[in-house]
Order: sequence, then C-alpha cells, then structure tokens
Amino acid sequence: MADAPPPPPPPPPPARPQPLPLPPPVPPPPSQNPNCQSQILSLILSHHASSVQPPPPPPTPPGPPQTPPSPSHQLFSLRKWPPIRVTSEFDSDSSVFFHKVSSKLFDGIAKLKFSFQNNVRGHIANPQIGLFSKFLAITYDVGSQNALVQGVFGVGNLLLTAAHNVKARQGELTMMANLSEPGYSFVLASSIPSVNPPKATLKFPCGEVSLQEKQDDKEKRILSVSGIVMGPILHGGCTALYNDGSLNIRYSYKDEEMSFIPCISLPSNAVSFAFKRYFGPADKLSYWYNFDNNYWSAVYKHRISKDYKFKAGYDSKVRLGWASFWIGDERGRLKTAPVKTKIQFMLEIRQDNLKSSALTFRVKKRWDI
Repeated sequence: MADAPPPPPPPPPPARPQPLPLPPPVPPPPSQNPNCQSQILSLILSHHASSVQPPPPPPTPPGPPQTPPSPSHQLFSLRKWPPIRVTSEFDSDSSVFFHKVSSKLFDGIAKLKFSFQNNVRGHIANPQIGLFSKFLAITYDVGSQNALVQGVFGVGNLLLTAAHNVKARQGELTMMANLSEPGYSFVLASSIPSVNPPKATLKFPCGEVSLQEKQDDKEKRILSVSGIVMGPILHGGCTALYNDGSLNIRYSYKDEEMSFIPCISLPSNAVSFAFKRYFGPADKLSYWYNFDNNYWSAVYKHRISKDYKFKAGYDSKVRLGWASFWIGDERGRLKTAPVKTKIQFMLEIRQDNLKSSALTFRVKKRWDI
C-alpha cells in the first residue's frame, strides 16, 4: 500500500494591522484679545457689506429740453466791463483835483487810462488818454492834440526801445545787447532825427561808462565821458560819479544805530556830510551840513505805526521850519492804506515872516468799481 501524501502546511498567521499615524499636535490657541476680536469682526462685516452691491437706481426720466440762451443775454455778457479803478487826489495848496481812471482789458494784457485835472470851479484841464501794454504804450494829450508812442521789442539778447513824439516829429531809439558775461551789457542810444553819433554806454556789475560827442561853447565837437563806479570799502560803500570834468565822491557807512555819509566834489572842493541816528525802530534823526556855504537841515521822524507817521524839520537855506503828519504809508501803495486813503497835513513856518505860516493838506483816495 502506497504511502499517503503528507498533510498540507498550516496557513501563516494573519498580519497584525499597523496603527494609523497620529496628526501633529495642535498648538494651544493664543490668548484671545477683545480688541483683536472686535477688529476681525469689523473686517468681516465690512467685507460682507462691500460684497453686497445695492440694486442700481431706476433710470431718471428725461427732463425738458434746454433752450439756448437768448441773444440779448449773450450781448449783455459780452458788454460786461472789467473792474475799474478810480483815483482822486486833492491839494489844498493849489486847490486842484487830480483824477485818474484805469481799467485792465483782455484779461490784463493791456490797460486803459484816462486822467485829467479840475479846480474848485469845475474847469477841466490837461485831459489825457493812454493805452499801455507790455510792448506798446500810447499817450494822447487831448488839449495839445499830440501823441507819444513808445515801444519795446526783444530778440534773444537784443532789446530795442523806441519813443516818438508825433507833433514834434522827434524821437529816440535805444538798442541794448546783453553780453555773454552776466551783468555786462552794451547800449547805443540815438535821437531821431540824429545830428551827432549815438551815445555808447558799457554797463558792468559795479557801474557804467558812457561816451558821447557834444558841442562846447565854441561850437567845437568834443568827446564827453561820464560814468559811475560803486564798490565796498572800509566796512561801507563808496560811489564815484564823473560827468563833464567834475568828480563827486561819496562814502556811506551804516549800522544798526547810525549812518555817516561824507561827500566831496572836485575840482570845486565842496565838502558836505549827512548823519543819521536811529533811536530804535520808530525814531530817526537826520542831519545834513554843507561846509561850502554853511547851509544845514535837520529832520526828525517818528513812526507811530505802519500807517501813522510824524515828521518835523528845518532848512536853513530857505529859513523854513515845517511839520507833517501822515495817515497811510508815505511810500507804500494806496491799495494797502486804511480804507485805501492817504492824508497828509503840513504846517510851514517861515522864520522871516511868521504871519505867512500856512497849514495845508493833501488827500488821495482810491475806489475799485
């Protein structure tokens, strides 16, 4: 009997299941801040509100058709004039009124002026009409029926200036050329009609020199030299003026408390000096003396404020004492004065005749219409 086959091997034991990987530990939440939570909540609400778009508004019904402006309205707008400035001045010494009316045209490109004078009786004198622009100026005198025309024309570094008197048939032509160096220029000036060669002037930063041909008393033609030179010297400034053989030299020194200005003329050897003393920002005393004729003058000025000033002085040459009171800046613009008005009161007392003393005043007023 054959041997029986061996029994099959037992099955392998089942594999043990592997445990699943654990997720990484979650860090503990940070400490909650009430302000941070409110900010996050406001951002979420704002984003939600911005994402929600409101429905578009219903279309507006078409309005009535617009009618074009009437021709009369257009004509009225075209006739509207620009602002007008009126300035009047009265001098009690001469009892004469001075009036000036001006207006800017074409958006400030040109200015139209009309001026005249009248006395207390209403008689009008010296009426003049002028048209002024950047390159052209025309002034017409109604009384003499004469016109003065002035023009300026520039090309590069060359500037031409011309003036012509229509009635007298005379004029002047000036040509100025700016040189390559800053502050240097060359000027030629000639009268029209011309008899002599033109006057030549060389200008430089510290002065100028002019050459011109003239006729002396013996009707001989001579070359005339004139000029002025300025420059700093000895903590001040010196000015030398030369004209037709006479030389005037002036030195000026100024600090916070005083000014000293001596002057000498050659060949006459006339010597004079001016002295100014400052007693603060509101008070100043000025004195002038001429050694040649012993004439002198003195002026005291007190500034109460910007618009009020008092001045008093004496002049030995005319033997006159005076005092004045200003309302409004004496050298300032009328536009910045109080209520656009300047008033000056002047008292003059003559040393030789006290009875001829007089009190005068001047008033200047501006209106903007």
